Amino acid sequence: MAKFVYRLQNILNLKQMLENQQKAEFALAQARENEEREKLTQLLVRAANYQNRLAEVVDSDSLDRKEIIFLRNANTTMKSLIRDQMFAVQKAQNALEIERRRLDEARKERKTHERLREKAFEEFKLELNAEDNKANDELTSYTYGSAKNKD
Repeated sequence: MAKFVYRLQNILNLKQMLENQQKAEFALAQARENEEREKLTQLLVRAANYQNRLAEVVDSDSLDRKEIIFLRNANTTMKSLIRDQMFAVQKAQNALEIERRRLDEARKERKTHERLREKAFEEFKLELNAEDNKANDELTSYTYGSAKNKD
């Protein structure tokens, strides 16, 4: 019995390897984006804490000028850090989207080659079936012809 050999198997293997690499790169980009989001969340919490402390100090009976100045400066600094971190999150999201597109493209290429392989395998099975039918027909013709010649 004949063995199926897909002549583009090396290319299919390469496409599978490229897709796996792209999956890893996508996972890294996703981890970076999550990390940037976590940093932003931490900055927002810190800014809220500074804002709450400033409100408490201003509402308290004893006004500490140094602490008020420190907290206002801290709030200003936190706003700047938050804005910068929002840009970092946006940059990470853009990088993630680029990696997602690359992964989708790698998947499409792999699936295309898998479909080609499946089509080649179906053709192989049809050829093999046709050869079997031909062999059966020849055997039947020979057997029928031999039996008729004996009569």
